Amino acid sequence: MTRPVKILAFAGSLRKNSYNKLLLQAAAKLLPASAQLEIVGIDGIPLYDQDTEVLGIPQSVKRFKENIESADAILITTPEYNHSFPGVLKNAIDWASRPYGHNSFNGKPVAVMSAAPGLFGGVSAQDQLKQVLVALNMHVVAQPAVIVTSVHEKFDINYELVDADAKQFMKQLLANLVDLTRRITQSEEWLQEAPLSTQ
Repeated sequence: MTRPVKILAFAGSLRKNSYNKLLLQAAAKLLPASAQLEIVGIDGIPLYDQDTEVLGIPQSVKRFKENIESADAILITTPEYNHSFPGVLKNAIDWASRPYGHNSFNGKPVAVMSAAPGLFGGVSAQDQLKQVLVALNMHVVAQPAVIVTSVHEKFDINYELVDADAKQFMKQLLANLVDLTRRITQSEEWLQEAPLSTQ
């Protein structure tokens, strides 16, 4: 792959100025030069209902699935609600994996970050989310873990991330995501070009 790696990013929060949305904006400024980041929202995606699916995939879901499928890699940020990730995020993920046999996430590299006002920074939400992503046959970047604690203290009045450690970990996570994406793509290209064995 010689073109820039296209990363699709979304946050598991609907709030306009959520810290996890701000985290994605900070990530956009820390990308490797060989990558591009597109941020999309998950608002407007209805509650998953198989009856609705049978009648026809909603347009908001179609757009979300198309964005995922056209991306090389995925970046997700999540808050933590009651020791887990938000229902709106699980709902969006469930829709993107449907209908059966048309999982838009299949085979995609993915990185996860979390931010929360508490002292644990959403670590439980992040761990549970990673389990779901593995179940969807995604390639999860395991390190470094980007867990932003006391997040309400980590942004200035202009909504700029001011935590040097968080920035450094984010920069490395993004670099690892891009590296994994390129290695997976190169392997897939090699398999496509490799001659079939005659034995």
